Amino acid sequence: MEVVLEYVILMPVFAVGAYILDMILGDPLRLTHPVQVMGRLISVLERGLLRSTTSPAAQRFAGAILVVLTIVIVGGVSTGVLLLCWKVSKLLFVVVSLYMAWTSLSVKSMSDAARAIGESLAHGDGAEARRQLSGIVGRDTATLDREGVVRATVESVSESTADGIVAPLFYLAIGGPVLAMIYKAVNTMDSVVGYRNDRYRYFGTCAARLDDVMGYLPARITAALMIVAAFILRFDWRGAVATLSSDGQNHPSPNSGLSQAAVAGALGLRLAGPMSYGGIIHDKPYISGGTARASLATLSSTLKIMHLTAILTLALALGFQVFFILVFIA
Repeated sequence: MEVVLEYVILMPVFAVGAYILDMILGDPLRLTHPVQVMGRLISVLERGLLRSTTSPAAQRFAGAILVVLTIVIVGGVSTGVLLLCWKVSKLLFVVVSLYMAWTSLSVKSMSDAARAIGESLAHGDGAEARRQLSGIVGRDTATLDREGVVRATVESVSESTADGIVAPLFYLAIGGPVLAMIYKAVNTMDSVVGYRNDRYRYFGTCAARLDDVMGYLPARITAALMIVAAFILRFDWRGAVATLSSDGQNHPSPNSGLSQAAVAGALGLRLAGPMSYGGIIHDKPYISGGTARASLATLSSTLKIMHLTAILTLALALGFQVFFILVFIA
């Protein structure tokens, strides 16, 4: 009981500490990043479970087993490590908890990636910008012009604000580092097996659906806070509201289009539309009918919205945690 009480009381410290560490240091080394470990775990489990020759129903069942095993292993190991640290040293418990919380966020890494693309475009190096863009998006980038690169970067930043910043802070707020690790495991599974291609069409169904469920509230919180951020930053917040209402569901995912719509409306952009994946054009609907040109200023404005949305989320998380602690202790 003592360790649970300490865990709950320290949750605000974990959230603030994680945010500060991420803003200063960015992502840790790949070899020590929990998401890399999760990715390897998922790949090992996939090789043992996926049989392409079996029926769709059997593949869905195998995919569900993958989800259960991954969550049990990640949640169990995270909890076990923290309990072991608690027995060794309270300081070690705090340090490891902070590390878990820190690695769940991607504020600086996303910002740095977007700024690097912008710098390449500013120097007239479109080829390098497209190469850098290919590291953060799944679509084909080779044929994108300058505006296309900016729009794709804006879309990626908008979507990543929800699943790389707001969602981890949301789960840090309600369950601390362990729940944040479980969320990252689900999000990583979706990234690895959640594709609607021939290999994962059925096997990845459970992972994709669970990622949608866990991202449902954070995505809507993100869109709402982006509107607040647009108001504070004196962008077109009314346009953000209107576009969110009209085009927020113009995306294959029930969540990803919301943050894109909020940013598109706030900046007067038209996002999404037909995209090429592996040389195949996917006829996706547009988000917003904005006519503003996508420029480096557009990219800068998007990052401002992202950072302010992150700060607003952190403030909400802290408010919730303080309230919960007062109720829990009482």
